[in-house]
Amino acid sequence: KWTVFIMNSEDVVSTRLYFVNASLQRVTFSSSVGVSLPCPAGGAPHAVLRWYLATGDDIYDVPHIRHVHANGTLQLYPFSPSAFNSYIHDNDYFCTAENQAGKIRSPSIRIKAVFREPYTVRVADQRSMRGNVAVFKCLIPSAVQEYVSVVSWEKDTVSMVPGNRFFLTSFGALYISEVQKEDALSTYRCITKHKYSGETRQSNGARLSVMDPTESTPSVLDSFQSGEVQVGHNVELPCIASGYPNPTIRWLKDGRPLPADSRWTRRLTGLTVSDLRLGDSGNYICEVTNSFGSKEVTGHLNVIEPLRVTLSPKNLKTGISSTVILSCSVQGSPHFTLSWYRNTEPVLPDQHFSIQGAHNETLFISAAQKRHSGAYQCFATRKGQTAQDFSIILLEDGTPRIVSSFSERVVVPGEPFSLMCAAKGAPPPTITWTLDDEAVARDPSRVRASQYTLSDGSTVSHVNVSSPEIRDGGVYRCAARNSAGSAEYQARINVRGSPRIRDMRNITAVAGRNTFINCRVIGYPYYSIKWYKEGLLLPDNHRQVVYENGTLKLSDVQKVLDEGAYLCSVLIQPQIFISQTVYVQVKVPPLIQPFDFPPTSIGKLMYIACVVSSGDMPIHITWRKDGQEVAPSSGVNIETKEYMSSLQIGKVSLKHNGNYTCIASNDAATVSSERQLTVTVPPQFVVQPNNQDGIYGKAGVLNCSVDGYPPPKVMWKHAKGTGNPQQYHPVPLTGRIQIMGNGSLLIRHVLEEDRGYYLCQASNGVGSDISKSMVLTVKIPAMITSHPNTTMAIKGQIKELNCTARGEWPIIIRWERGDTVIDPDRNPRYAITTSPNEKSDEVLSTLKLKPAERGDSVFFSCHAINSYGEGRGLIQLTVQEPPDPPELEVREVKDRSMNLRWTQRFDGNSIITSYDIEYKNKTDPWELKHATRKISPTNNQANIVDLHPAQVYSIRMFSYNKIGHSQASKELTISTEEAQPDGPPMEVFLQPMTSQSIRVTWKAPRKELQNGVIRGYQIGYRENGPGSNGQYSIVEMKATGDSEVYTLDNLKKFAQYGVVVQAFNRAGTGPSSSEINATTLEDVPSQPPQTVRAISVTSDEAVITWAEPPRLTLHGVLKGYRVVFWSLFPDGEWGEMQNITTTHEQVELRGLEKFTNYSVQVLAYTQAGDGVRSNVLYIQTREDHPGPPAGIKAVPSSTSSVVVSWLPPHKPNGIIRKYTIYCSSPGSGQPAPSEYEANPELLFYRVTHLNRGQQYLIWAAAVTTAGRGNISDKVTVEPAGKAPAKILSFGGTVTTPWMKEVRLPCSSVGEPTPTIKWTKDSEDTAIPVTLDGQRLIMANGTLVLRLVKAEDSGYYTCTATNTLGFDTIIVNLLVQVPPDQPRLTVSTTSPTSITLAWIPGDNGGSSIRGFVLQYSVDNMEGWRDVFISSSERSFKLDNLRCGTWYKVKLAAKNSVGAGRISEIIEAKTHGREPQFNKEQPVFTHVNSTHARLNLQGWASGGCPITAVLLEFRPKGNWAWQNVRTNATADVFLAELREATWYELKMKACNSAGCGNQSSQFATLDYDGSTIPPIKSARPEGDDVKKLFSIGCPVILVTLVVALLFIIRKKRKEKRLKRLRDKATIPVTDTEFSQNVNPQSFCTGVSVHHPALIQNTGPLIDMSDIRPGTNPVSRKSVKSAHSTRNRYSSQWTLTKCQSSTPARTLTSDWRTVGSQHGITVTESDSYSASLSQDTDKGRNSMVSTESASSTYEELARAYEHAKLEEHLQHAKFEITECFISDSSSDQMTTGTNDNGDSMTSMSTPSETGLCRFTASPPKPQEYDRGRPTNVAVPIPHRGATGGPSGGSSTTSLSQRTLTMPGSSSSSAQSAAAAAAASASGGATGGDSRDPLLESSSSGLGRLERQKQAAGGAYSKSYTLV
Repeated sequence: KWTVFIMNSEDVVSTRLYFVNASLQRVTFSSSVGVSLPCPAGGAPHAVLRWYLATGDDIYDVPHIRHVHANGTLQLYPFSPSAFNSYIHDNDYFCTAENQAGKIRSPSIRIKAVFREPYTVRVADQRSMRGNVAVFKCLIPSAVQEYVSVVSWEKDTVSMVPGNRFFLTSFGALYISEVQKEDALSTYRCITKHKYSGETRQSNGARLSVMDPTESTPSVLDSFQSGEVQVGHNVELPCIASGYPNPTIRWLKDGRPLPADSRWTRRLTGLTVSDLRLGDSGNYICEVTNSFGSKEVTGHLNVIEPLRVTLSPKNLKTGISSTVILSCSVQGSPHFTLSWYRNTEPVLPDQHFSIQGAHNETLFISAAQKRHSGAYQCFATRKGQTAQDFSIILLEDGTPRIVSSFSERVVVPGEPFSLMCAAKGAPPPTITWTLDDEAVARDPSRVRASQYTLSDGSTVSHVNVSSPEIRDGGVYRCAARNSAGSAEYQARINVRGSPRIRDMRNITAVAGRNTFINCRVIGYPYYSIKWYKEGLLLPDNHRQVVYENGTLKLSDVQKVLDEGAYLCSVLIQPQIFISQTVYVQVKVPPLIQPFDFPPTSIGKLMYIACVVSSGDMPIHITWRKDGQEVAPSSGVNIETKEYMSSLQIGKVSLKHNGNYTCIASNDAATVSSERQLTVTVPPQFVVQPNNQDGIYGKAGVLNCSVDGYPPPKVMWKHAKGTGNPQQYHPVPLTGRIQIMGNGSLLIRHVLEEDRGYYLCQASNGVGSDISKSMVLTVKIPAMITSHPNTTMAIKGQIKELNCTARGEWPIIIRWERGDTVIDPDRNPRYAITTSPNEKSDEVLSTLKLKPAERGDSVFFSCHAINSYGEGRGLIQLTVQEPPDPPELEVREVKDRSMNLRWTQRFDGNSIITSYDIEYKNKTDPWELKHATRKISPTNNQANIVDLHPAQVYSIRMFSYNKIGHSQASKELTISTEEAQPDGPPMEVFLQPMTSQSIRVTWKAPRKELQNGVIRGYQIGYRENGPGSNGQYSIVEMKATGDSEVYTLDNLKKFAQYGVVVQAFNRAGTGPSSSEINATTLEDVPSQPPQTVRAISVTSDEAVITWAEPPRLTLHGVLKGYRVVFWSLFPDGEWGEMQNITTTHEQVELRGLEKFTNYSVQVLAYTQAGDGVRSNVLYIQTREDHPGPPAGIKAVPSSTSSVVVSWLPPHKPNGIIRKYTIYCSSPGSGQPAPSEYEANPELLFYRVTHLNRGQQYLIWAAAVTTAGRGNISDKVTVEPAGKAPAKILSFGGTVTTPWMKEVRLPCSSVGEPTPTIKWTKDSEDTAIPVTLDGQRLIMANGTLVLRLVKAEDSGYYTCTATNTLGFDTIIVNLLVQVPPDQPRLTVSTTSPTSITLAWIPGDNGGSSIRGFVLQYSVDNMEGWRDVFISSSERSFKLDNLRCGTWYKVKLAAKNSVGAGRISEIIEAKTHGREPQFNKEQPVFTHVNSTHARLNLQGWASGGCPITAVLLEFRPKGNWAWQNVRTNATADVFLAELREATWYELKMKACNSAGCGNQSSQFATLDYDGSTIPPIKSARPEGDDVKKLFSIGCPVILVTLVVALLFIIRKKRKEKRLKRLRDKATIPVTDTEFSQNVNPQSFCTGVSVHHPALIQNTGPLIDMSDIRPGTNPVSRKSVKSAHSTRNRYSSQWTLTKCQSSTPARTLTSDWRTVGSQHGITVTESDSYSASLSQDTDKGRNSMVSTESASSTYEELARAYEHAKLEEHLQHAKFEITECFISDSSSDQMTTGTNDNGDSMTSMSTPSETGLCRFTASPPKPQEYDRGRPTNVAVPIPHRGATGGPSGGSSTTSLSQRTLTMPGSSSSSAQSAAAAAAASASGGATGGDSRDPLLESSSSGLGRLERQKQAAGGAYSKSYTLV
């Protein structure tokens, strides 16, 4: 029974060993290539790697043969056959790895070199019956069968692909099933490949003889044999037979049918078993049977498991002297053998090692020692298969150590206590307990001890005392002991009670050692423990130490000084001691005087004495030699006396050499002294060196055997050369050269450089050195040093083969062809010449072939032979020639292609590089051949394309190899059938247009490759990026010409796309162009930065951090980040928006307003611009000291008090907690001012108890939680009984939203009490505030304004008055209103999106918070809302329906609310309804009962077709049959009548609308013939009826349209009459007396809505005008107020006179009204926009809804302007119109030609946009003599700028202009213009219009424009 003391399985050390490829057990390589083999083992840290032979011999380097690299790689270099050395090139090797952990070895690796051998492979001819099976086998010579395998088979030089009737087995056989007659027409070859050299061989061509079937018994053609296969592999058991009738095959396993298992597969080739299992082992029988007999094949299959070894424990660290058990577990097939290794050395059983178990699977190491540490390996071997595992064992010093212990303590009797002691060691220690040096008495009822071992190897012991008594006190000691040593720990346990001392035993001490004496005191408490000796208190010298617990230590005990009685005295109470004595006896150990052996030699005398100089008697002295007792027969005499023992040797010899030990012992100790006796012998030769020969490449031993003592050291020296030795050098000892144990020199591999003189020298320090020289002669065996491995020859040319040999002379050279020796005498075509070179010991032999023939393609070998060996050089000669022509045949002919097949018979011993096929028109000479195609040599057939239909071609073929080309094959004549595009589109170019679109342009394929009319193109595009599926998306478009363009929309942003284009015609689709890549433009990031955080650092600083947006949402290269932030004021207003740009993900905001709320957003930006902002993050800066109060007033309120008022600080920087009022009297002598605290809600304070007539300084300061702020200005005040009126309130600016109640405070003091008066400034005049229901002055003077409006804005003055004086304050009231409507336009459109842009209107006095965008599908009620940030000026509506009109409107929003909604505009996404291609056939197939429709003829119009509705009926029927489908399905009209005409209506719909197509078709007759068209059989009156039925609706519609036109014209004439009645006010201008250029000025008429509202209604919708929406502009306090004018309309028709005059129509939206004589104009072209460019006009489309009203307004202005005589003959011409889907087709042009109104212009029939030009008539078109006087409004000067600046009302000044040629002035022709001007002036405002400005500067500007335009000043206008 074995006991394991410790087994701690933990990580041994940080070092480790491992195997990289432990399964590597065989390496075979080609001698011409060599091999590099890394060491399969390794270690960390770096391990030393070494290679050994399996015999254990070290590997040595052989130059150019074998080398071991520093990294442990073994390299065997390429070598010639003559350099083969089985010791090197065919041997077992293993590699070791060694570091601190140990040393491991790999399994043995068989390394074998394979030579390049000449061999041929053959295939035998076979016979088979038709319908049977034929088997071809590749016959490979047995010498190379292990390395050569079949890689393919050829049939007529074409590589065969398994399938159909041809099968290739895993063994390389070719099976042909169902043999046919045509199989006999082909030849069959096998292709083999050498596994290591890579050489391929082609067998001869074998043929198959096919016979007619005859009755016969089965014959087995291929069968299996017994074998062994590993688990998990697949195996094929061939079994195939022939016979007639065809035999059946049945498989049996162990005499039973095969079990049903999917792993068993029966094939033609035999039985295949996949995923082998152990249970598949057994005897397999293949029974072949037909009606004439049977055969069977039997074989045994043995399935084995690979060996797997597991050694446990894997790593082990344990202590010395412990027992270690290693268990080796082997899995796999049985019958294996086990072997054990330690540090790569075999483990041999001895006193420590034993191997047990049935298979030697257990290794026991008992009493393990330090030297047993290392790596242990277990190897399992079975039939050349080896597996291993290893374990690292570390044995360390296991001396115990205390790892946990108890401490000194005091306990009360009866109180349980427990002591614990834990120790570690190897093996695990045993712990014992003592109390005051005596074993702890165990009392089961009171004292118990326990001990156990933890998993980490620690031993833990407890002593538990359940009911302590006084006697349980004392010094407890725990001692841990194991075989390696011991460790102790002690501490005192005090049990309360009367102290006393236990009986103390006498102590024996050993001199020179340390001794401890414990005072065995029990009981507690006591005061002290003291030791005395001979009355002296200890310690009294340095060797004595008394510890606190009373223990006395005596160091280096001395007998004279330390022996005696020692008294322990314990003080238990004051002046009360107890004591006890202990006697210490000191014993002295022996002391041996030093001795030594003198040098001696054989035959001399020797006498040595061992003397003990001190020690207690008795002393015993003994001698030992080399650890053993001295034998009496050894010739050594020993004499011993009382203190001495002598050793005598009469005649010294070599056997007396050794270590002698003198041992002395007494009761105290045992001591010893060891010395060595050495007997010397001078060196002498046992075998002397002699001259000898060595053979190159073989091993050699230079004998030199030497004897002597000490053993002599042998050193070999070498002197190169064969003459007299000049200088010897030490022989370098490598793995190749070693000194053997007897001194001989071993050269394992003799080289030429080893020749020369060798000197063997021996010495051992005794006498003189000896030496002897010798000569080594190296003999070189014959070897081939140079020859070509392969060489080529051209047939018919002379070829020379050279072979160089060297070696000892004489050398004989012999040439062989294959296995036949070449004799030039018998075959004169060969010639051999030999030329020796004695200086270089080389012979050059040349074999000449005169000339080379096809049969010389064999192996030639040259043999060199001398007395020491033979070398061979193998040369493969290949005679090359042009190939034979191929045998060409035609397999298939089509319209533009043909399929050819050929057979290549002989390739000329040169690989066929290509085949050329030439073809031409039959009538052309071969010089005009159409094409030459190079065909891959791996093919035996080709398709010839690019032929033209219905042509006759001549075709021939050539074979090419590197020698040349064959003769032309037999010429074939072929006629093609009747033809599809062959070329791709050309010049494909991609241009990224936007971030989601790419424009593709290309040109049609070359004409000669189109093969018909190109009908259209397919554009394939795909994303080339991570995550894309690589599939193309296809869009199709019709062809329009030679150059095409298409825009790909809705692509991913900033993504790379690959695009290909294909052309198609009726026959099909052509090849695609090469993929071209383009990247969509960068766009802004679509997601904001993530995890945005804001931290307020100080009162004016904050830190913003964030993370990068997801990469996929950047849509470009991230340029940086922008942090947008703005302040939020308490009144709801927003501060100025600021931004900071950074490239980091953190920014510090500095200089912020203190204690202010901020909104923060972060966005990422790319080259394209800013991305999406993050959600608004709110942050508030911290509080700080407030600023000074914004103002302070102090007024007397009585003779002893004053009232102080103040304004809050402009920057409170926090919450005002209180105000501190300071009052100081400069003349009172008080140094410190008085302080008063005021409530922060009250902004005034009454200071009392002041002295009348004394002046006081008053100031104030605000206080926040951060502290007191800066003080205000100081004011002086003097209390008084009567005081002038003073206002405590402050003036300033008050901002409020409209429709709110506003209180303007005006608190006053004074005696007598003041009166309060409020006024409002108006044109520099103060007007008292009218008090009504909306305005109220409270008793305290506060002015209350209810439901304030914009007109309530202004300056309000409060005046307080009494008899002693007055005081005033001015308050500027600003009323905020909702923002103005934005100007909304369409930017771009796509099939699924509309991009909008806008310009915001006035913000109404409050910053814009955002925009609300509403959109809906046209003609639908529901609106969808989109909320947009205030900083955005454009927005893209995505995911819209293709080809659909949308209505869009926009409104801005500020703190007051939402503003006016913009004009509703309409825009349409790209796309239109489907259309059927008229060039496409409606039907693809029609028979007697079915018809298949061609739905591919529908063009989608850019929007996907969602449905196709079909209706059909026989002609003459009323009922329609309906079919609904989609555009991708094939639709068949079934169950039709034979020979019947049908009507068909098709409707294809998409989101843009529906398209229609009608057709007629006729089914075929029952016999497949067509039927004639239907002849008309209608009566003669049918045509009249049909004409009447069609004409009536047309006439009716025409009448309705005419009636509507007349009604509309009458309404406009009435409206025109009202305009005449109300707008003809004559106006003159006296100021037009200045000189004006008669050739350049403009006249015009302005029509304002105040002049039209009464009778004609407003020109725009006035219902949205809200009261008070013209707020005062924010100017400086002193500036005049101006009105925002938004809500009226004016149309102006301006005439510019020049050399080529023209008219200009402009639109201007404005509000007419004025304040302070100023009119503010805001011009917005909403309904008509200037455009000189058609595309720009198209892009500025507005909605038809707004355009129609605009058109009418423009018409009204035009009608009014036509009252002027000079415009009655003007012409308005429509120049261009465009339909709404942005088509470029011009629709119509027209001219009104003196029409009555603009409505008479020719207008398009569809909604669209038009451009028209107003042109004046020529001079002859009207009366030149009629005077033309036009009144033109000029700018009015403001109240302070003109002559009437002082009046509150201003009359309209008038001016009269005289046109050239006029003789008088008349105002009639300017009535309308004057009326417009007068209406502008009626309100007292300045109707200054920059568009109508006629000052000299304005005329000059128009003149300059005229000159720049080349004389004509005209513009075009665009209307939708």
